[in-house]
Amino acid sequence: MQQLTGIDAGFLNMETPVQQGHVGGIVIVDPSTAPEGWGFESIRQVLEERLPLLPPFRRRLVTVPFDLDHPYWIEDPDFDLDFHLRHIGVPPPGDWKSLSTLVARIHERPLDRAKPLWELYVIEGLEGGRVATYTKIHHAAIDGVSGAEILTILLDAYPSAPASDEGSSVTEPKRDRVPSQLELMARSTLSTMISPAKAIRVGYEFARSIPGLKPLSSLPALVGLGRDRDAVMSRPTLVAPRTILNRPITPHRRFAMGVVQLDDVKAIKNGAGVTVNDVIVSVSAGAVRKWILQRDELPERSLQAMIPISIRSDTEEGVIGNRVSAMIAPIGTQIADPVERLHFVHDTMLIAKDTHSATPATLLQDFAQFAPPAVAARAAQLVFRNGRAGRVTPFNLVISNIPGPDFPLYFAGAELEGHFPVSAIIDGAALNITLHSYLGKLCFGLVGDRDLVPDIWNIMGYIEDEVATLKELLA
Repeated sequence: MQQLTGIDAGFLNMETPVQQGHVGGIVIVDPSTAPEGWGFESIRQVLEERLPLLPPFRRRLVTVPFDLDHPYWIEDPDFDLDFHLRHIGVPPPGDWKSLSTLVARIHERPLDRAKPLWELYVIEGLEGGRVATYTKIHHAAIDGVSGAEILTILLDAYPSAPASDEGSSVTEPKRDRVPSQLELMARSTLSTMISPAKAIRVGYEFARSIPGLKPLSSLPALVGLGRDRDAVMSRPTLVAPRTILNRPITPHRRFAMGVVQLDDVKAIKNGAGVTVNDVIVSVSAGAVRKWILQRDELPERSLQAMIPISIRSDTEEGVIGNRVSAMIAPIGTQIADPVERLHFVHDTMLIAKDTHSATPATLLQDFAQFAPPAVAARAAQLVFRNGRAGRVTPFNLVISNIPGPDFPLYFAGAELEGHFPVSAIIDGAALNITLHSYLGKLCFGLVGDRDLVPDIWNIMGYIEDEVATLKELLA
């Protein structure tokens, strides 16, 4: 058995009838490139052979009575691979929009907590004979980096998979006995006894970090009401401006996907003297600005984005679970000029990184870990299930950049043409822009609430337009 961390459990606690805690990804392959043929059975064989290397695919949850402690992962004694594999087809014409509509419908459905928290769909019927796989897995089990590591297990660097005898030394994991309620209660009692010691340690670490934090000029500045507009605009505030993205979400989703060439982004980066991530945040901000302007709802103050950051150390490579923090930064939606906005984003990202680095990287995880699980669970349910999370929020949307390989990958022998993330949204942040770099391409996946962001494909188009404009001006 392996216990979930406080952060992991938080992704379970956030779930409501309208809000799910899983993430996913679409892989598009060309079956004609597979030297030995390709199909549903090929995928099943790869999964079956590599399951011993994929702990999140084999484990299911067991909960502690009365939420007295965080849940545990156990090796599912009744694991059934065929339950998790689905074989479907995309309706004509089989273009990306048809695929995205199908994936959005599947993505909005909750995972069954009585089973290992993942599903994989093989989707046929795409244009040009292409086939897609859509995999969703609960965020309680992985973060962006560990999700990418799972991909390295499922995918190969060569069309021919490793010889079967290479994997023969992998020991088949022993399936666990489901622990009794009494055993779980006993474990939680021990954990509760050492919580005060953990609280003292976390408080000490937080106190040590205070001298490194940048002083605030005033409380009004903290909530975005300062008189010095330039100073306020350049720093994040505790309350983001109200927009359509901050309204309560529904259970339903829309999804859009697209590709931007990495060379174009690097040319902009070099011309402006900024980073690739600055360009990504800036073009996303420009796209959202144009989208909100068309609704005549653009606030005077900049929208703020939550930007996930991996805090995974080299020694934690291969460790499954969440090693993630986040920073919040204004993204310059109040600025019309795309070059000026890019430099604004560069400056605000430096401020956000400086503020974030002033606190211990694991402080958020430590706070989540020692907080009484029952209290944390009830608090999350109170906030999210009553739709209160979106009323006062420090950010309007999520922008996430997940690095990937710059060499070809193969799934069961078929070459990948792209890998597109499908992330999550929450009340108060009805849009998520996540991208995964692969083979000289930035593969964007945009998730939005079905009612609040009905024209999500327009936002993807605006991102492409922003890149083209900046390339013309700076490259």
